[in-house]
Amino acid sequence: MWMTARITAARGPVLRCKGWRQEALLRMLENVLENGENQQELIVYASLGKAARDWPSYRAIVETLIHLEEEETLVIQSGKPIGVFRTHAAAPLVVMANCNLVGRWATAEHFYDLQEKGLLIWGGLTAAAWQYIGSQGVIQGTYEIFQSIARRYFDGSLQGRFVLTAGLGGMGGAQPLAGTMANAAILCVEVSEERVDKRIQAGYLQKKTFDLAEALGWIDEAVQRKESISVGLVANAAEIYPLLLAKGIVPDVVTDQTSAHDLLYGYIPEGYTPESAEQLRQRNPQLLEELSGRSIAKEVTAMLGFLERGAIVFDNGNNIRTQAKKFGVEEAFNIDIFTEAFLRPLFARGIGPFRWVALSGDREDIAKIDELILQEFSHNEIVVNWIRLANRYVPVEGLPARIGWFGHGERSRLALLVNEWVREGKLAGPVAFTRDHLDAGAMTHPNIMTERMKDGSDAVSDWPLLNAMLNCSSMADLVAIHSGGGGYAGYMTSAGATVVADGTEAAALRLQTALLNDTGLGILRYADAGYEESLDEVKQKGIRRIVTESEQEENLCVN
Repeated sequence: MWMTARITAARGPVLRCKGWRQEALLRMLENVLENGENQQELIVYASLGKAARDWPSYRAIVETLIHLEEEETLVIQSGKPIGVFRTHAAAPLVVMANCNLVGRWATAEHFYDLQEKGLLIWGGLTAAAWQYIGSQGVIQGTYEIFQSIARRYFDGSLQGRFVLTAGLGGMGGAQPLAGTMANAAILCVEVSEERVDKRIQAGYLQKKTFDLAEALGWIDEAVQRKESISVGLVANAAEIYPLLLAKGIVPDVVTDQTSAHDLLYGYIPEGYTPESAEQLRQRNPQLLEELSGRSIAKEVTAMLGFLERGAIVFDNGNNIRTQAKKFGVEEAFNIDIFTEAFLRPLFARGIGPFRWVALSGDREDIAKIDELILQEFSHNEIVVNWIRLANRYVPVEGLPARIGWFGHGERSRLALLVNEWVREGKLAGPVAFTRDHLDAGAMTHPNIMTERMKDGSDAVSDWPLLNAMLNCSSMADLVAIHSGGGGYAGYMTSAGATVVADGTEAAALRLQTALLNDTGLGILRYADAGYEESLDEVKQKGIRRIVTESEQEENLCVN
């Protein structure tokens, strides 16, 4: 049942599959496991985010991809391959759905029951869709949040500023490096020493300590000198946050990226280690959930205290406010969500976390694409600034990859240029283009991505479903629909897509069509909600938007 050797993504020009499209998806699957937290259990990140349902399913997926024809499509249900269907050469090679439950059945209890029975998995946003590229997959988003805070509150710089956060797992592990890249002094509280060590080894974290006083000493010295530093404190945030507040220590910025979305497998309650929490889960899971919820309530209460004393406090997308309110913290939603507070103007223009992976395994391919971007997109200050920083600071994890917040038209333009380079042999191999599920038209999450939408459409999940269908119609190579969220229940629906640049004309058509339509729908999602940035983008980019008679009349009344 278990693996016999550690899985790493294949490198080089040798194909195991019948084409580069199939080989690319196989390498992406291997890559998420190479970057994963617990490969033995097929877990990529966030305690339960899996790449496949079980090892028999994984092996069957691999075997099927190896023999999959260009005119066939593999169907996967919650990490288990179901069948292969004859389609056509322009159809997706893989379509999948993960953790989708119906209405009233979309509860944590139903999820855990079905998971124990081996009937579904939680796919996270990029785990089961084989799109995770290590901590760098979220690092630019975290960096852009810090930069937005700097511009809005601190005269454009976080130099001499103290950032407090928690969680150094698969998603939170990007925080310390993003903080130092933004010139802050960042303290990361993490209950697992193993995770702290992993971030140090990967080059994402600088210092480690078990002593709060020592950690604060390092932070204070860096603040005074206006130098950047990242410190990992092996401790529990539910204990440290209230303690800092009681001492009158108020950081400039406070957030959290622990696995607070899950009370049973993710968040570790006060007084417990990961090992003792595991033992309690086996003995008394209900008590563990209760203790985790109480600890989250205590931590969020402290975060509200920091907010009252002038700190910039935000929820980083882990549902910590939702859990805290469930456990009695009525004011939890006084804390802003990061998307609405700092990133919505970008999403409204279709700008979001776009990624590319060098399937050859050659780091030079990413370096060459970096130079291409600096030359061809020199007008894009966000991208140029990020590429220079990433080239300097971001280490390679698994297959060489990069992330950049590109928008409508920019993604397809970059992909087509890269596809041409693959054709001309300027790169060592094909490149996979993908993006996070947290993208303009790809996610409905009323407590994260779509909280407080202008038109009140926070919970309308039509958009990610339409996104997936449109990406299938637009010839993406892989299309996924996920649900889940807090407690792995029905908090969100999202969609993901991957398109492979293998140097062919067929790839050029797929890249052009899928990447344009993907961001185009995202812009229309926000335009439909009335965002001025989106309406401006529609005009600038010539996106065909249908305006109904009632909307026309409404606009006349407004004008």
